[in-house]
Amino acid sequence: MKVNLDGIHTNLRFSAAHMVIGHESCGKIHGHSYIVDVEISGEKSGQFGFVIDFKILKGITRKICKQLDHRVLIPVNSPDLEITYEDDKTVEFKVLGDLEYKLPRSDVVLLPVVATTAECLSEYITEAIVDELEDTTTLEYIELQVNEGIGQGASYHKKLN
Repeated sequence: MKVNLDGIHTNLRFSAAHMVIGHESCGKIHGHSYIVDVEISGEKSGQFGFVIDFKILKGITRKICKQLDHRVLIPVNSPDLEITYEDDKTVEFKVLGDLEYKLPRSDVVLLPVVATTAECLSEYITEAIVDELEDTTTLEYIELQVNEGIGQGASYHKKLN
């Protein structure tokens, strides 16, 4: 059985700035209003016969979205990005060995991804949700889509059991 969270109707969204390093038009800092949709498949179980409690899944997903909301997303695993300085107040980084940026640490999320594309963000958020779930033994898979706006997004499918 499948359960779904439609991000537009369940308020699973965040707004953030990012860049796709080296891309002709998306290589400049720009932003999106992201919407996150989640689907989980599994067996009904427990006292109430839930695949997963909607309240728990929404809570976890909203927490992750809140961490990304109104921030600049920096892909620290990018081979084209070098963090040159970081402390609790400032992050300085260089892109393509040329462009230098200095931002307040509170405005930045350093993500362990190679790019901040919808593809990489969908995988990152999926893994973050799975890490927060207490018990996945009755779950088959989770599929999460990050939409960069209405009608365009990327999905990541992770088998759980």
